[in-house]
Amino acid sequence: MKIFTVGSKSFVTSFQLAGVPGIISESPQKALEDIRRLTDDSDVGLVLVSDDITESINDELTALRAEKSTLVFALPATGSEKTEVDYRVMLKKILGV
Repeated sequence: MKIFTVGSKSFVTSFQLAGVPGIISESPQKALEDIRRLTDDSDVGLVLVSDDITESINDELTALRAEKSTLVFALPATGSEKTEVDYRVMLKKILGV
């Protein structure tokens, strides 16, 4: 199973440094299109999305999660005021490693 990230350039780049590919999407609607395309691919098992993009498309993501088997998680954006995030640790927790 493949893992992808969707979000801002800094969010996606953070994961690319750890070997996780991603798609840079600066707008919520583009991100939703990218997420739909990724969840249509049976090889993709997990999509990590920047939470600053998901705020306005939460309803659409909830519906998508209900119909697809691909896991879609929203993570704090790079530089988020919520907290400092160690993406490697978070990814290990999600994957159960």
